[in-house]
Amino acid sequence: MTRVTHVVIGGGLNGLVAAALLARAGKSVCLLEQSPTLGGMAAPGPDGSARMAHLLYNLSPRVARDLGFAGGRWPLSMTELPSVSLSPEGAHVVVRGARATLADGTPHAQAAAFATLHGRLTRWGALLRHLAEAAPPGGLDGGALSMQGLRQMIRLGRVGLGLRGMGKPEMRAFLQALLSNAHDLILDELVDGPLAGLLAADAVRGAAAGPRSPGTVFSLIYRMGHGGAASVPKGGMGALIDAVAGVARAAGARVETGAKVARILVEGDRVTGVETETGETIGAKAVLVSPGAQVACALAGHRHFDIEATNRLRGIRARGTAAKINLTLDGTPEIPGLPADLLGARLVLAPSTEAVELAFNPSKYRRMSDAPVIEAVMPGLTDDGQPKAHLSAIVQYAPHDLEGGWSDAARDRLLKITLDRLAQVAPGLPARVTAAEVITPDRIAGETGVPGGHWHHAEMALDQLLALRPANGIGRYALGPKGLFLCGASAHPGGDLMGLAGLNAARAALEAAS
Repeated sequence: MTRVTHVVIGGGLNGLVAAALLARAGKSVCLLEQSPTLGGMAAPGPDGSARMAHLLYNLSPRVARDLGFAGGRWPLSMTELPSVSLSPEGAHVVVRGARATLADGTPHAQAAAFATLHGRLTRWGALLRHLAEAAPPGGLDGGALSMQGLRQMIRLGRVGLGLRGMGKPEMRAFLQALLSNAHDLILDELVDGPLAGLLAADAVRGAAAGPRSPGTVFSLIYRMGHGGAASVPKGGMGALIDAVAGVARAAGARVETGAKVARILVEGDRVTGVETETGETIGAKAVLVSPGAQVACALAGHRHFDIEATNRLRGIRARGTAAKINLTLDGTPEIPGLPADLLGARLVLAPSTEAVELAFNPSKYRRMSDAPVIEAVMPGLTDDGQPKAHLSAIVQYAPHDLEGGWSDAARDRLLKITLDRLAQVAPGLPARVTAAEVITPDRIAGETGVPGGHWHHAEMALDQLLALRPANGIGRYALGPKGLFLCGASAHPGGDLMGLAGLNAARAALEAAS
């Protein structure tokens, strides 16, 4: 039997961050990833392109600092992309930070209103970032005067000072908006159209929700935690994964791919290690699980969880609605009305907030949308190391529990719908397609182990956020038997490739061992 202090299950970004931080703290660590490659949903394809996740939104500088990167800066060259909200009528809107223009560079008619709204959301997002960068409030086992308690009081004090610094009118607006829906917030400031649709699409990316759903303002604010900018790393997502995996290996962590865990070993009320599908036993004092709480429970065995915890775990909503379609093209497509130098931008097809809501409606009844919301990038246009003729598209809504199941015919239909939708803004694109890969939520679940193939491992809903993530009573990383921790995106603060869930979970595991 091999013995280590910590086993990490899952080699996505959060799992790698947890393994690297534990190893840097002097622990002996073994990370096991079931897939042939590291990265989870950020794993690159055979040609280096992004198979699933293709953009970075809130990659945390705090994680970079704790990983030991010089100056707390990621050792990656990242290109910040403008966002283009595509209009079937050709009136495309370009957004760079708080600046909104038309594709020809002239100011958008609602540029001032958008800048005001963007500034407000960014300020609110920066406030919430203080909560994202540590374990959620609560759980002061050592008392308020313990080091953990003092750190938590300081963090909450910063949030309180931030609220106070807003002034009463903005603080009131923040508290009123926090639990409301994105549709109303956006249309209170903007006339519905591509600019409003862009914000609505960002509020529900990867969610089983539409912009009218309660709590979608919170999701939108969360995305604005670092300004809401989208970036693509030079060398693709693989460059990011390689950088973190390199830190873990350099610190002494054993990192294995193609190693699927069959069960988590438990004796009495404490984990003792894991057993792989090949029969290898690895002893450990703690096990950190990245794919999700339900996965952790199933691997450890439900008998090691009390009835209340089991019921709460079963109630976690993780119904994926986003599919990924990768298109190989025989050349760069043209989009009428969009200059060639903007083809490398983040392209979003969400003509209005109403269009996003209408796209969501069929998924309530387990049907795919006939007019999906699409986020697409052509990374080869901004990175010489990426395939030139490749279009990467996240297509929403395509529910995991599709009526009739995800047969080959259903995937073909989703591909046709997507191509027809893209043809509304790029008429010649379908004829340029030479190959297509359709990765539906069921395949995401099968490849990564993520419940429901959910983009964020669990719904980013009001009752599954902060101390309630992934469920009430198990929101501080430790769950079930002693030594078992959750370190993936279903834990606080959630998805979007931040790395913070892995960082916070590693800290929790170290505190538990001290």
